[in-house]
Amino acid sequence: MNNSASNPTDRNSIRVRLVALRAAMQQHGVSAVLVPSADPHLSEYLPEHWQARSWLSGFTGSAGTLIVTADHAGLWTDSRYFSQAEQQLAGTGISLMKLQVPHAAEHLVWLQKNLHEGDVLAIAGDSIAAGSQRQIEKRLSQGGATLRTDLDLPGAIWPDRPALPQAPVVAHEAAFAVIPCAEKLTRVRDAMRKLGATHHLLSSLDDIAWLTNLRGSDVECNPVFLAHLLIESSGRGTLFVARGKLSDALVGALAADGIAIADYASVTSALSDLGAGDSLLLDSGRVVSTIDAAIKPAVKRIDAANPSTAMKACKSAAELDHVREVMRRDGTALVCAFRRLEQRLAAGMALTELDVDTLLYEERSIQPGYVGKSFDTIAGYQANGALPHYRATPEQHSDLQAKGLLLIDSGGQYLGGTTDITRVLALGPTTEEQRRDATLVMKGMIALSRARFPKGASGPQLDALARAPLWASGMDYGHGTGHGVGYFLNVHEGPHGIRPPVSGSALVALEPGMISSIEPGLYKPGRHGIRHENLAVVIEADQTEFGEFYAFETLTLCPFDRNALEISLLNPEERAWLDDYHASVRAALSPLLEEADLEWLNRHCAPLQATSKEAIPA
Repeated sequence: MNNSASNPTDRNSIRVRLVALRAAMQQHGVSAVLVPSADPHLSEYLPEHWQARSWLSGFTGSAGTLIVTADHAGLWTDSRYFSQAEQQLAGTGISLMKLQVPHAAEHLVWLQKNLHEGDVLAIAGDSIAAGSQRQIEKRLSQGGATLRTDLDLPGAIWPDRPALPQAPVVAHEAAFAVIPCAEKLTRVRDAMRKLGATHHLLSSLDDIAWLTNLRGSDVECNPVFLAHLLIESSGRGTLFVARGKLSDALVGALAADGIAIADYASVTSALSDLGAGDSLLLDSGRVVSTIDAAIKPAVKRIDAANPSTAMKACKSAAELDHVREVMRRDGTALVCAFRRLEQRLAAGMALTELDVDTLLYEERSIQPGYVGKSFDTIAGYQANGALPHYRATPEQHSDLQAKGLLLIDSGGQYLGGTTDITRVLALGPTTEEQRRDATLVMKGMIALSRARFPKGASGPQLDALARAPLWASGMDYGHGTGHGVGYFLNVHEGPHGIRPPVSGSALVALEPGMISSIEPGLYKPGRHGIRHENLAVVIEADQTEFGEFYAFETLTLCPFDRNALEISLLNPEERAWLDDYHASVRAALSPLLEEADLEWLNRHCAPLQATSKEAIPA
């Protein structure tokens, strides 16, 4: 394996940038700079223009916070990225600061401890949520330090900063958009009136794309476009977007729905025009400080979640029909790709992790309605599979061999839905430890997939079901078990999720129509990684004397590789679930496959053979 993070030129570049940043700090009387992973829309994935943290540190993971002082530079990230960060930060002068480990200070706690009377912390105002700004100011004030959000010091020293993306905005085809823009706006305005709001500001890109039935490509793998949206209860609205991105036809269609077009940068001016008598609904966790600062004190603020976030999370029956068809097409592509991979390995062809991504793209791209990837493919062979967000690159990848495990996490964007699936393939002989680990993770996945739960239950209340088999063996994993998934939108979508409870966090009830991943895992650095993942939708299950109960309908359609499992460790109910799942996969995909691909599907979906070993109870 090659590792570009060890390149001395890269390390030297990072050190030079840190020197320049510290010089700018000294010039402006700043004691510390915090560089988050954020843009003016507080997106998870960022256009290159706002990837300052990556440019300054060399760390390319999607989650992390950089803090630089005169004598210290630290990068805070979670366990998904520990190994990657250690490699990419080596020799840069930046320390890895691990989150959620014993005796390690979270970055705001660290700042509170290390900044004192008269010290100044700088954060670019277009990269911090208004709500977070207030929390940081409160913490700093306890030690006499202050916060400035009017300085973008990383931007000031970034000579070749990428320009804002200018990709065109397109309409989501009506056959797939299903719900007209006007109907969605009516629902949002109903919610506004209930909250007493005359205006509502949206900066979250997926909310805007969903409401307007428009899509773009300003953010890699996410079909969204840079914009803000101001909705008035009176029936009018303004979309703040670069005019050149929209065709005249789209401008006319928006006008028919009462939405005017204004320049992207003019949102602050429009907000400053609001005054006494106006009441503005906004989510302070989804709006940045720069925009929040433009709102006059006379305006009544209503700080609440964007109504559209919950609305788009619950897919309609028509949307789910499209998603089910997308799953058939995506599953077909995966079967063809996995069959080709297996055939080439058997023929002794030289293959790398990069070839996996190529095969998946070739097969997905010929499917109806395919638009692009929903995220960068993770193809981690053996030890690389232990890096949850590993990405093979031309500079850093491994060759595949006819042995061991290959973890493949990939997804596609289709006009009728978004996919996200992980499979672990046995490329040849595997160890007893690998099969045992893969089976324990599978037991957790099956337990959660089979769950029945009462109306009102939330993801954090179900999370332990997927972890229990691992806990029983003294093991665990450091990421959530499930995330919401958009409808031809972001592959990670709120407000729901399946993860361990977090103190102070609101519990979001799972509701029918919500799509979530179910993806427990297990990672042993330097050895192997396991993750099984399907997407599932919440459905109504039973009505009993104790109330209404919900369940999960599995949407993803692709076989699991039983050669990676130790079947004797599955109890009869678990084996029955796996057989039933494979029977449904075969029934759904068989009509779309022929010859060698159909034979591969039938072989991998065949019922489990009876085992002479006694299954270990769950």
